[in-house]
Amino acid sequence: MGVNQKKIMVHDLEIGMFVSDLDRPWHQTPFPIQGFYIRSQSDIRALHSHCKWVRVDVAEARQQIEVEAGNVRLFGHRASGRGNGRNELKLPPLSIREPVSYETTTPLRKEIKVSRQLLDDGEAALEAVYNSMRSGKVPDLRPVADLTRKMVSSVVRQPNALLWLSRTRHYDDFLYRHALNTAVWALVCGRQLGLNEGLLNHLAVGCLLTQVGKTALPKDLIEREQQLSAEEYALYRSYVDRGVAALEDSGLSRAVMTVVQNHRERHNGSGFPQGLTGDRIPLLAKVAGIAEFFESLITSRETCDSLTPAKAVSMLYEMRNIEFQEDLVSAYIKAIGVYPTGSLVELSDGQRGIVISHSPERRLWPSVMVMQDAGRQARKTAKIIDLASYNQSKTGQAMLSVKECLPYGTEGLDPAGYDVTGAESRWSLGKLLTR
Repeated sequence: MGVNQKKIMVHDLEIGMFVSDLDRPWHQTPFPIQGFYIRSQSDIRALHSHCKWVRVDVAEARQQIEVEAGNVRLFGHRASGRGNGRNELKLPPLSIREPVSYETTTPLRKEIKVSRQLLDDGEAALEAVYNSMRSGKVPDLRPVADLTRKMVSSVVRQPNALLWLSRTRHYDDFLYRHALNTAVWALVCGRQLGLNEGLLNHLAVGCLLTQVGKTALPKDLIEREQQLSAEEYALYRSYVDRGVAALEDSGLSRAVMTVVQNHRERHNGSGFPQGLTGDRIPLLAKVAGIAEFFESLITSRETCDSLTPAKAVSMLYEMRNIEFQEDLVSAYIKAIGVYPTGSLVELSDGQRGIVISHSPERRLWPSVMVMQDAGRQARKTAKIIDLASYNQSKTGQAMLSVKECLPYGTEGLDPAGYDVTGAESRWSLGKLLTR
């Protein structure tokens, strides 16, 4: 079924409609994503204060997943329709004690050069810890603590560098990749919230250790964790308690342990292992939870399809005050952007590339490293376009924008062939002949 758009005056909007376009550029409004469901009269009032008319999807057919009988979707794509009938839980705004306002002090290219080794070291550190867990030994967590201090320093200096590196490198093990990427997403969100460096360290260590309980589960179960029977899902849920038990004598701080213990709890009580709600979930665990969930949505695996980052952002926005607290969702989206670093995109003029950074003030105009021209021919030298700067002096059709977010693995869009630190091709004749 296709999607038809209908122009409608704002005063005729109703709760449940999906707003897909506005009568003005999205970046000129306070709405954090392009396209959202109207969930309350306050959404209509907000639209009324910025727009005269909007476009809504009339036979809205966004991605729906058929749940097979007896199977459970852990991170499955939700059916369209906000909340799917689940209750909302509204809380007072998050209050961060003595928030820190961080300034970006290092250019992206320089920070990438400095931090390139970090994720290699991180994978090695996690491999040692997880292997110790599999053997029933007490792990040495000092390398993990040292790693997180360096990760925190990097994200504080320049939040996009580790995001870029984590989204464009290859890992040997899914658990390591999932833990490392979750930690990076969480740190970027924590930085946006103004958490001090001590809390950011606790957050990162906790995220890196959230998956340790899975080392006690059958490998086949982990490989199929998004397609489990009810009985398998019950076993799967035990990984959190297993991880807490394995780490309880490791000397970790209480703050770190709360992340490991509560990262799968959900705002409306639908999570596990305890079904905590709202403010009963510690803040660091809330941040880890939204980061881990987002990473699961965009991760491509043999047993399931992944979402594009833009679609994952849209899903998070629909889940505000349901599975995740509303202002935490807003902070997360502001931190990572509508088109997060590492997103493959096609521009309005047909050029294709990958997002390397974004500006919170221009959510829909990220910086893009172009790898294909408008005819989809590979460029020998990458070209970086900062859409916010490019569009400053442009109007109408002369402006460039992101047309769509492309699936991971889109043919011809491999950032490994380019060096973002200088945007120069690293292709050799051999590589060209084998592509």
